[in-house]
Amino acid sequence: MIKRNKINRRRYTQKVLLFLILLAVTVAGAYAQTNAAKPDSRMNAFITTLMSKMTLEEKIGQLNLPSAGEFTTGTATNSDIGKNVKEGRVGGLFNIKGVEKIKAIQKVAVEESRMKIPMLFGMDVIHGYETTFPIPLGLSCTWNMKAIEQSARIAAIEASADGISWTFSPMVDIARDPRWGRVSEGNGEDPYLGSQIAKAMVTGYQGDYSKNSHIMACVKHYALYGAAEAGRDYNTVDMSHLRMYNEYFPPYKAAVDAGVGSVMASFNVVDGIPATGNRWLLTDVLRKQWGFNGFVVTDYTGINEMIDHGMGDLQAVSALALKAGVDMDMVGEGFLKTLKKSLEGKKITLAEINTACRNVLVAKYKLGLFADPYKYCNEQRAKTEIYTSEHRNVARQIAAESFVLLKNEGNVLPLKKTAKIALVGPLADAANNMAGTWSVATVQDRSISVLAGLKAALGDKATVQYAKGCNLTGDADLEERATMFGKTLNRERDTRTPETMKEEALKLAAESDVIVAAVGESAEFSGESSSRTDLNIPHIQQDLLKALLKTGKPVVLVLFTGRPLTLNWEQKNIPAILNVWFGGSEAGAAIADVLFGDVNPSGKLTMSFPQNVGQIPLYYAHLNTGRPLPEGKWFQKFRSNYLDVSNDPLYPFGYGIGYSAFTYGDLRLSHKSLKGNQELKASITLTNSGKYDGAEVVQLYIRDLVGSVSRPVKELKGFQKVWLKAGESKTVTFEITTEDLKFYNSQLKYDWEPGAFEIMIGGNSRDVKREQVNWEK
Repeated sequence: MIKRNKINRRRYTQKVLLFLILLAVTVAGAYAQTNAAKPDSRMNAFITTLMSKMTLEEKIGQLNLPSAGEFTTGTATNSDIGKNVKEGRVGGLFNIKGVEKIKAIQKVAVEESRMKIPMLFGMDVIHGYETTFPIPLGLSCTWNMKAIEQSARIAAIEASADGISWTFSPMVDIARDPRWGRVSEGNGEDPYLGSQIAKAMVTGYQGDYSKNSHIMACVKHYALYGAAEAGRDYNTVDMSHLRMYNEYFPPYKAAVDAGVGSVMASFNVVDGIPATGNRWLLTDVLRKQWGFNGFVVTDYTGINEMIDHGMGDLQAVSALALKAGVDMDMVGEGFLKTLKKSLEGKKITLAEINTACRNVLVAKYKLGLFADPYKYCNEQRAKTEIYTSEHRNVARQIAAESFVLLKNEGNVLPLKKTAKIALVGPLADAANNMAGTWSVATVQDRSISVLAGLKAALGDKATVQYAKGCNLTGDADLEERATMFGKTLNRERDTRTPETMKEEALKLAAESDVIVAAVGESAEFSGESSSRTDLNIPHIQQDLLKALLKTGKPVVLVLFTGRPLTLNWEQKNIPAILNVWFGGSEAGAAIADVLFGDVNPSGKLTMSFPQNVGQIPLYYAHLNTGRPLPEGKWFQKFRSNYLDVSNDPLYPFGYGIGYSAFTYGDLRLSHKSLKGNQELKASITLTNSGKYDGAEVVQLYIRDLVGSVSRPVKELKGFQKVWLKAGESKTVTFEITTEDLKFYNSQLKYDWEPGAFEIMIGGNSRDVKREQVNWEK
């Protein structure tokens, strides 16, 4: 009996222990699950506690984003900026470069201000930091999402090493009017391609914020800025909601879906209300429809500019912006100067101020600044991770991949490295223009010019002789406007007569085997506030080209531009045209790589090039009219066309050739009739039928032939960049689902409609193979 009781007690004890172990495991698991969900709750609790201790003035101070101005590290505390930071009147700074300066101001914020709140430090890191990549329009022409993401990753590494935690990039405005200078900062005319690039850029910049090399991205300019009337910067925008949702909104939404941390409001009106004060845009669409949970910042003085839009005085427009959903005021100080008064007058609520303040503080928390305010202030990183040889090599590779070969008659290119070359043109020896517009962190003179690139590539194998040939323009005042921000060509305008400069170039040309003419726009001929009505190459440069052609020597036009230009004469007369955009800090080396055939050009245009300005806006994904002109035809009376020029672009969207020819086989579809969620496979055989290894961007377009609203004649829905050796073939397959057929209908419902669809695959938007399918629900 006693023995049995001992056994029972032992069994009971074992059961209890087993129960306790199971309980412990269960509790631990539950704790782990709770803890996994805790970051947000911990963050919210931290910020709630912090805000409970803040004064109204300190909350409003978090919404203020001034430009840094000039100060030295030793005077940071006593500078005007330092005093405002110490008083809690600044949430972040921009236009400040250098980790020592940033650390000095951050020290004031976290060690001398009452609340010890760290600051954000922003900069326009648009296409690289000191290692500069091609301008965004050029970058988009790679059609290589891995390369584009890598460019943003390197930009984030370098910027963060120098103290920057926030970049005002990517700019994803759809633009179809090349008169607008800021097309250089965007990704072209197509919403699908623009969306893929938006995601790649946000991912490259931000990562998951866990490392000190990840910075916060800011998608801009929300919204519709690229549709400014007449291509004139800051001008009015007016369009239907149907067009907004289908054509202009997708890249912004793609950035939001990728987790972008901040959004910048645009300068223009949307539905007659400036974007900066547009609640439907900033709250209803951005936050409620798309689920954005970051913060909204204005563009430079965006709130103040609503006064000129006719929206009221500074107090009124500041209240309008806050109520619309703006969280941070860049430069204008409307929030700083008027929100307290508006609160007292019940024009705004404390809840609205609290919401904006919380959004800014959440961003700082997610960046890890509360855990370590000096996260981005490691002086050792600044010495070892900026403008490295590794980064420069990547920039060189990407630059070469961005160039678009527009013409190569008689296979003038690639050049032989034994050739005697005459290098002429105002951009041939202009290192400080190679990085292009919005390259604020670039050390401009450190960039590689075309002359330096060619000489380095040739060594003592051949000779390169240089002559400027002409100034950028015949108009000295225009040249001054187009060479701002330290980018004056060769330090100053050449004062020699045009005839003297031309004769010098012609003399060199006569002594050479081939002429390379580096002409086009200067870096600041495009960009912000650089709109143009004449999109020709400046006449003085065209005159130089005409004179060079008369020598009978082959001419290669190396075209610098930040936008599509009208190149009718050049296309007709120049044997070879290589569009190099502005290739960044390694531009000259990359240009040499392509000219001499070390790299086979593979870039494809992401904006259509018009024949003349009168065709603008010109884009491939247009709607049909009731009287369409048959494709490839011109002219028919009572059809939608011009008397003096065809409807066609000079170079279509997606166009670009290389040193190899790519042959497309027949388009093959897995089904001719589908239903519901079936998947369609579209395949084509691609053959490199040339003598050079190279890459081709294979493009998929779809046309919805019958819909409840008129649909575009074709829409890009997929692309693959395929590398093939000379003579090699590969089957390229696209998998198409009903997701690829969706669009916003007249009720702004996002869905697909059954019916007939045309499937197209080709090397550009014009030259495609076509097949038709029927898809039922």
